[in-house]
Amino acid sequence: MKVYGHPFSTCTRKVLTTLAEKGHEAQFVMVDLTKGEHKAPQYVARHPFGVIPFFEDDGFTMYESRAIIRYLDAKLPGEKLTPSDLPSLGRMEQWLSVEQSYFSPSSMAIIMETFFKPMMGGGKPDMDKVNKGRDGTAKALDVVDRALMSQAYLAGDRFSLADISWMPYLQYLSATPHGTLITERPHVKSWWQRLSTRPSWKKVNG
Repeated sequence: MKVYGHPFSTCTRKVLTTLAEKGHEAQFVMVDLTKGEHKAPQYVARHPFGVIPFFEDDGFTMYESRAIIRYLDAKLPGEKLTPSDLPSLGRMEQWLSVEQSYFSPSSMAIIMETFFKPMMGGGKPDMDKVNKGRDGTAKALDVVDRALMSQAYLAGDRFSLADISWMPYLQYLSATPHGTLITERPHVKSWWQRLSTRPSWKKVNG
């Protein structure tokens, strides 16, 4: 197996975390975003949208991180990260969709402006983008906080792919001045503490 990506990429981290949870190693192929390698013709020949990650498995190729992590969980041995009972499976799929549609676009607006932009010497954050991102992030986390009042993880009482899909954004958000969006919500705060201390996440962030 090969994973083409970048260690700072949120979507690459989802794939690497899933591999770590399954106890499996894959060859990591660096795609340097700072050099525009994801837009180079040889990479676009693999991934037509020119983003990361890209995945290879013995001649089979695919892209889109949420699809890749489902594939990995279905193929690899180890504890399943997809629930077997239909209600929990439905909840997992619901929260994967909520992350993609509502949480990650809003949280990434904050993260790009207040974490990556200063790191890359891009100047002061655009506060209009930050404030709009805060509104969307707060709404999503309010919904999550209510759900976690009665369960430990998004799909229920067991850790699943849904939790993995939220982890990279929570990590970066917690490193910004707006990490209070996590800590001010008690159930989200304790959930993130459980997630961030998992050995798989420590390995990916090591």
